[in-house]
Amino acid sequence: MAEKILVGADHVGFKLKNRLVDELRRLGYEPVDVGPKSLDPADDYPDYAKPVAQAVSSGEVQRGVLTCGTGLGMSYTANRFPKVRAALAWNEQVAELSRQHGNSNLLVLPAQFVTEEQGVNILHTWLETNFEGGRHARRVEKIDQ
Repeated sequence: MAEKILVGADHVGFKLKNRLVDELRRLGYEPVDVGPKSLDPADDYPDYAKPVAQAVSSGEVQRGVLTCGTGLGMSYTANRFPKVRAALAWNEQVAELSRQHGNSNLLVLPAQFVTEEQGVNILHTWLETNFEGGRHARRVEKIDQ
C-alpha cells in the first residue's frame, strides 16, 4: 500500500502544489490534495496548513507537504500542532538536514523563492533522507516535553 501524504497550499503556492502532487503520484505515493482546488487570491494559508498538520499530529499520516509564498505562514501554523516538525526548506541541503537531525515530518516550501524544478528536487531529497537517530533522537524527544 502506498504511503499517503497530505499536500496543501495557499494561492501563492497553488501552482507548485499541483506539481508536487503530480510528482508524488509519479513516485508511487498516494498524495491527498487538501486544496485549494482552484486558484483564489483570497485563500488563507491556515485553512490549508491546519488539516495537513492535524493529520500528521494525530498519526493519520506520517508526512505532509505545504507551500505558500515564503513558507513562513505554513510553518508557523503547522508547528503549533503537537508532534509536528514542519521544516521550511529552500534547498536540498536544508531538507536533508531537517530529516537527518530533526526527523521533520512536514515539508514546507517557499513558492516565491524556489522554482518548480527546485521544489521537486527538494521534495525528492526530503522523501529519500532518513532520520539519523542517536543524539538527535534525544533532542527531538525534548520538543514535545
